[in-house]
Amino acid sequence: MHPKLFNWLLFLILCLVWGSSFILMKEGLKQLSAYEVAAMRMFSGGVVLLPFAIGSFKRMQRKDLGLLVVSGLLGSFIPAILFCVAETKIDSALAGMLNALTPLFVITIGALLFKSAVPWKKLLGVLIGFGGMLLLFLAQKADSANSDVFLASLIVVATLSYGLNVNLINRYLKHVGSLDIAAIAFVSLIIPATTVLLLAGFAKHDFTDVAVIRAVGASVVLGVFGTAIASILFYMLMKRAGPLFSTMVTYGIPFVAIGWGLLAGETIGQLEIVGLLIILSGVYLTNR
Repeated sequence: MHPKLFNWLLFLILCLVWGSSFILMKEGLKQLSAYEVAAMRMFSGGVVLLPFAIGSFKRMQRKDLGLLVVSGLLGSFIPAILFCVAETKIDSALAGMLNALTPLFVITIGALLFKSAVPWKKLLGVLIGFGGMLLLFLAQKADSANSDVFLASLIVVATLSYGLNVNLINRYLKHVGSLDIAAIAFVSLIIPATTVLLLAGFAKHDFTDVAVIRAVGASVVLGVFGTAIASILFYMLMKRAGPLFSTMVTYGIPFVAIGWGLLAGETIGQLEIVGLLIILSGVYLTNR
């Protein structure tokens, strides 16, 4: 397969997988707390990659291990918790829309912390994207505006964490294989994820209840496919096509999230659609 065609295939797969993550979170949150869903997601991702981590640790230089652990926290653990807490009240479609801010933070953090050159068009794209984000906030229901804006801001912080992680990997871990990055990062999260599950009282659930089984199953699927496997594909795409193209996956994620949200009975307001289009136009301009 032609290299560029393969890159687009990875791109589309990631759009579908990550765009479906938000509705899986919603399913998990029907019976589990936000912390349990996030922790089960990280735990499942770490367990499925555990067999690969053995070889990865053997190949890894000691100086890279600390950065890989930090990458796991910034790129997965912290955002997973923030997204799940936010989705206790925010529609999955809106969560998918706000996730489109990730490339904007990749550009901004790259310029501020890593001294990457940023042309004026990219800066304009950042401002347009933030304008769209503010419009999404204004589109929240008036009777719960304060709560929703705060929870939506948690997703913004999560995308900020994504942007920092992408820059760290692109700058310091280019020589590390995609599977090695994901395996070590997620295996390092097994202990903290287990700790969160124990503290949250996960063992007290009635695991003979079909609803509980469905919620746990959704969280496990989210961890295996939406976290472990998707992260490997993302790091592969980033190494093949660069950090900006790889984070353009967030172009497609909101549309998949909206599709699942509509099927689940969620409603999408006109202001939210306009805000999404503004964000995507800003991202497009930023990535030109």
